Amino acid sequence: MALKIRLSRAGSKKRPIYRVVVTDSRNPRDGRFIEKVGIYNPLLKKEDKNRVQLEVDKIKDWMSKGAKPSDRIARFLGEAGVIPMPAQKNNPQKALPKKKAQERLAAAQEASTPVAEAPAAEAKEEAPAAEAKEEAPAAEAKEEAPAAEKKD
Repeated sequence: MALKIRLSRAGSKKRPIYRVVVTDSRNPRDGRFIEKVGIYNPLLKKEDKNRVQLEVDKIKDWMSKGAKPSDRIARFLGEAGVIPMPAQKNNPQKALPKKKAQERLAAAQEASTPVAEAPAAEAKEEAPAAEAKEEAPAAEAKEEAPAAEKKD
């Protein structure tokens, strides 16, 4: 039997409150538990002393019997000074899209790449021709102006 110290949800809809319980790890989250050793109320402000209420003596006793705290409970116990503060976890893979979404994104990029390059290439080819057309009338006007002055 693997003992865990973890949260068990209670409270009403959209008004959660969690019990800190000692239970067998195979039991359901809100199922049977051995002992209640605290309360966590996430609706209270972080500075509020009633947000996390732990019975530290009971928790230490259960940990000496082999109970392992969950990640959240380990953080609470670290803040209370019962155990050393656990290292903060970082999972950069969590924010990435799942496999199917990545496949769709790759397929969409492959389909749109040739279409996107073609108009850009045409625009680059047309732009120098347009500039040349604009410069040509200006050059002709400069040439005509001195000729007009000579006639006068």
